[in-house]
Amino acid sequence: MTLLVLVVVLALAALGLTLAPLLGRRVRGQVGEGNQVGNGSTVPDPDAPERSRLEAEQAALSAELIALPEGVHKPELENRAARVLRALDALPPAPGQRPSPALGALGVLIALTVVAVGAVSFVPRWQLAALNGPEGLAVQSALSLPGLQRTALGSRSQSAYLAWGDAAFTSSRYDQASQAYAGALKLDPKQPRALRRLGIMLLTGQGGMALSDQKQASQAFLLVRTAAQLAPQDPESQLLLGYALNTFGQGNLALAALERYRNLAPQGREADDLIATLQASRDRADPGARVYAANCASCHGAAGFGGLGPNLHESRLSRAALKAVILNGKGSMPAYPQIKGAELDALLTRLERWEK
Repeated sequence: MTLLVLVVVLALAALGLTLAPLLGRRVRGQVGEGNQVGNGSTVPDPDAPERSRLEAEQAALSAELIALPEGVHKPELENRAARVLRALDALPPAPGQRPSPALGALGVLIALTVVAVGAVSFVPRWQLAALNGPEGLAVQSALSLPGLQRTALGSRSQSAYLAWGDAAFTSSRYDQASQAYAGALKLDPKQPRALRRLGIMLLTGQGGMALSDQKQASQAFLLVRTAAQLAPQDPESQLLLGYALNTFGQGNLALAALERYRNLAPQGREADDLIATLQASRDRADPGARVYAANCASCHGAAGFGGLGPNLHESRLSRAALKAVILNGKGSMPAYPQIKGAELDALLTRLERWEK
């Protein structure tokens, strides 16, 4: 804010100093009279009548232009005003009112200073504003890293370590993120965000933390799973758990975690591609899943964790009761008599597996 005020002051000063010589050319005596010079004598101004006429016309045209509604333009009026200004500029300076080259030069110098300050301060922010949301956030996070790092290392507080880690994680500076989250975990070994992000970075080999054996991979997965247990209602906990489970080939469990993530964050789109892939793989391998996806998923969710309809994992109905509800409907659920034979058996087996 201070920088902005300074630039505005410099800009006004440059404008005043640059225009002062030009305005000085229009300081007149009375029409028909001359202007006083330094020794007190009066030098006649032969252009005084024409100068006064043009100035009066300029004032009238300016008043008309200012009175126009916003967004309305009158090219003829604007052209007349421009011609009057050119005519005024074409008149020779009034005696005793010669422009000062020094003032004009100083104004230009200050104007150049304003341009230089703007180039290094405001232009990068304009460029940043042109980026879309995620890109702009990543750039802002990267710019804030040095200050956040100094604060964290100086204060040794958990909040400072988390702020540094979050900015580094957002800007994909995973080396700094791992250092920051490790610092936060030293102060609180049960900090969920630090646990899950450090774990997922280990699993994916980000920040130079490639795993050397299966044991280390299992330990990394444990960090993500522990974070999901500590903060089960945090969307990111379920999102990263889904990714971690998929890494270990647990497609059905991964899909369930990602479905919980979508329930917690309905607007979240980060896992759409993986969810679609896992659903397609499940449907190919399980005939019951295909029947479920075609008839039940729109109400009960892709993985059965509920939506418009209840959570099917919490059901305790017998196979016979499930079959009766499917064929005859119940409450707001419609009947599906067209599901029968092998398709019905496969769907019932899928639902019983979820209950267990």
